[in-house]
Amino acid sequence: MKRSAFSVLALAGLLMIATASVAIAQDTLTVAMAQDAKTLDPHGSNDLASNTVMNQIYQNLLMLDSEGKLVPQLAESYEQLDGKTYRFKLRKGVLFHNGEELKASDVVYSFRRAISPKGSAVSTYASAIDPEGFETPDDYTVIIRTKEENTPFVASLSHVGFGCIINEKATEEAGDDYGQRPVGTGPYRFVSWAKGDRIVLERFDKFSGPAPVAETMVIRPITEATTRTIELETGAVDIALDITPNDMKRVEENDDLRLLRKVGNMTSYIGINTAKAPFDDIRVRRAISLAIDAEGICDVVFRGVGSLPKSPMSPGVMYYDDGQKAQGYDVEAAKKLLEEAGATGMKIQIWTSDRKDRVDTATFAQAMLLEVGIEAEIKVLEWGAFLEGLKAGQHDLFVLGWIPSVPDPSFALDACFTTGSVWNFSRVSDPSIDELLKKGKTIPNGEERASVYGELQSKINDYLPWVYTQNNEFLIGTGKSVKDFEPSSNGVHHLYEVAFEE
Repeated sequence: MKRSAFSVLALAGLLMIATASVAIAQDTLTVAMAQDAKTLDPHGSNDLASNTVMNQIYQNLLMLDSEGKLVPQLAESYEQLDGKTYRFKLRKGVLFHNGEELKASDVVYSFRRAISPKGSAVSTYASAIDPEGFETPDDYTVIIRTKEENTPFVASLSHVGFGCIINEKATEEAGDDYGQRPVGTGPYRFVSWAKGDRIVLERFDKFSGPAPVAETMVIRPITEATTRTIELETGAVDIALDITPNDMKRVEENDDLRLLRKVGNMTSYIGINTAKAPFDDIRVRRAISLAIDAEGICDVVFRGVGSLPKSPMSPGVMYYDDGQKAQGYDVEAAKKLLEEAGATGMKIQIWTSDRKDRVDTATFAQAMLLEVGIEAEIKVLEWGAFLEGLKAGQHDLFVLGWIPSVPDPSFALDACFTTGSVWNFSRVSDPSIDELLKKGKTIPNGEERASVYGELQSKINDYLPWVYTQNNEFLIGTGKSVKDFEPSSNGVHHLYEVAFEE
């Protein structure tokens, strides 16, 4: 009898535990992504993984909705007073996660920090601001001036990173540890971060907007693509970002899952370090471009998902020039150019992160380059180490993608092709390109601006810093119970809007 009573009690206990587990699972949104965040300091990096997490923690003066439309977020309203001056009225009663109310001084502090050396990762956006151009007439009004007329400035405020508003007190208290102790005004507050394993966020109950459904959000970096899909299939994660084309059908044909597809603004490419010999010779860069069958990579690696680019800008970006000619593939012409340049028998490295499509791209490129006598060694690096290595400039070729956070052409081109930019991993340095990039920012939208960006696309194509491989389409797997998730074309998704089917 005693044994039976114990069994009944034990069973009851197990049922209670099971019930509790179900309740927790239903109130926890678990998301898998291909890479870990680098930092949660919005001025400390500008990569998609970090920005995806930060988008749940921080808010900006303005934001892009899921349709890419610019709408107020922390700003109640804004107006342009003259060509270089903007006035923003803040919403009242907005609280940071540390309990402090958002004030105009926090906005000024945020942008002063972004334009300081601490903001080097977002300097492309911050460089427009006049350091002496801040005014705070009252606690809820901010005036910001740019150095000169800057057409994309207002849109840049929606950038998750540069445009995030941080709390002065929390940031100063955390000091150099701020990237691991972020404080924003967003729907989720930071709880913990086990590097390489998970980031845990908790619903901020004093959030000024609609409360997220899930009390807890867990974001897990799962770098191996198939493991990411398996975790989705088993229900260990509710959403798997970055489903690869290889696993697309597996998700589509599973009755318990959904596959979401969203045309994105990312251009994937094989970059060339144009500052390093022999790649500083345009004949060598042209030979590498002609040796790589980019259309084949697009078809095989990406299984036909997305499209073959014609320029560094994707079709969804304003002033994309569809009249540009696609890069060619001609093995014999490549061999001839290498002979002319005295660059036969080269031994080079191709750097990549451990993301599967990029490793596969490197592998295909390696085989194609061997056809023209170039021996390429593939070097696979962890995401953070990969980015730091590129910044150091010791690489030859590298596999990467670039996605403008705002579909303005200046955000598609400036960071990657301006001389000296921290994100200019191809080390492009051309005064005529710099001049056009600067001009493109300072003239209003219209035919002249369209002409500038058309010319820029031609000049960059002639310079050949990138071999284009794909304009992307985001593939995202979700459980059937997930609803209200609308992927963003810039890849920085609003995960806080996700709900569950009852």
